[in-house]
Amino acid sequence: MIRRQLLTGGAVMGASALAAPAIAQTAPEIRWRLASSFPRSLDTIWGAGERVAQRVAALTDGKFQIRAFPAGELVPGLQVADAVQNGTVECAHTASYYFVGKDPTFAFDATLPFGLNTRQMNAWMQEGGGREALRQFFAGYNIVSIPAGNTGAQMGGWFRREIKSVQDLSGLKMRIAGLAGNVMQKLGVVPQQIAGGDIYPALEKGTVDAAEWIGPYDDEKLGFNRVAPYYYFPGWWEGCLNLSLYVNQAKYDELPKLYKEVLESACHDATLTSIAKYDVQNPAALKRLIAAGTQLRAFPRDVMGAAYKASFELYDEIAAQNATFKKIYEGWREFRDTEYGWFRVTEHTFDQFVYAMYGQEAQQRR
Repeated sequence: MIRRQLLTGGAVMGASALAAPAIAQTAPEIRWRLASSFPRSLDTIWGAGERVAQRVAALTDGKFQIRAFPAGELVPGLQVADAVQNGTVECAHTASYYFVGKDPTFAFDATLPFGLNTRQMNAWMQEGGGREALRQFFAGYNIVSIPAGNTGAQMGGWFRREIKSVQDLSGLKMRIAGLAGNVMQKLGVVPQQIAGGDIYPALEKGTVDAAEWIGPYDDEKLGFNRVAPYYYFPGWWEGCLNLSLYVNQAKYDELPKLYKEVLESACHDATLTSIAKYDVQNPAALKRLIAAGTQLRAFPRDVMGAAYKASFELYDEIAAQNATFKKIYEGWREFRDTEYGWFRVTEHTFDQFVYAMYGQEAQQRR
């Protein structure tokens, strides 16, 4: 009996001893390159892509390594989609609205003017059918897209002169990305698509009269307050900005199932971390900018109203010509309407009350 138990125990111990090396041997060593659309100096938005690489290595005990390169080192920041599609690099970290010139449908993977906020976007992507709706679209570009970061709601950008009405937008040259450029064009603006690292000199030289980027923390790092005095809010074109890891379809298909799960986990982590970092860093940065002389301004109501009207006119125009856009837009808008109804009842009511009370308390403390 004892002998049988010892033999059985020995067999179990033997199997356990062999299992770990056997599993380790089946995990291949893989080396990828990641081309980012963002400069290394912007540690939060660039850092989301770097975070993906770090987590992938940590979760595979170094077997799966991704080396991240900032914009311009491997390919220009606005050409990373082509690089992934063609297999020049295995993956990229980017914002999909940079590529609306190829097809406006790219915008859904990033943000639409007057669209979803951060939580709503996450809900649509993860549980509301967003990724499923976009999967076939990206397959046409030989790309697998995975949400990998979010900036939260953004600011409305830096202006060299004050905006008091819609008429003040006429002829204004503005760096602005995605479909927001098309909306602004309807309001008389001349939109410019310029990579992040090139915005400052364009604003300084007057090549553009205004520029939007992200928010106080990143904008302060790029020094926009030194060349434009007026800082507008809100960035109605970016109630959030979903960032994406683009993976070459063939390279993705070659991955073991475990590594695909690791990629998903790392991208989830990057999203949560980037939101948290921006929520911590932006308030302090905004205070510093105002203390240094930045003139904080809200967009006039007529500008907001005209932009809202122009945005949904634009979507209807695109949908009438682009069947893929139309299909995704119809589902997206239905989801948005449902979310708005719910958030108005709970989130908005709570936020509106506590912010009003905070304002009263702050006034009393002065």
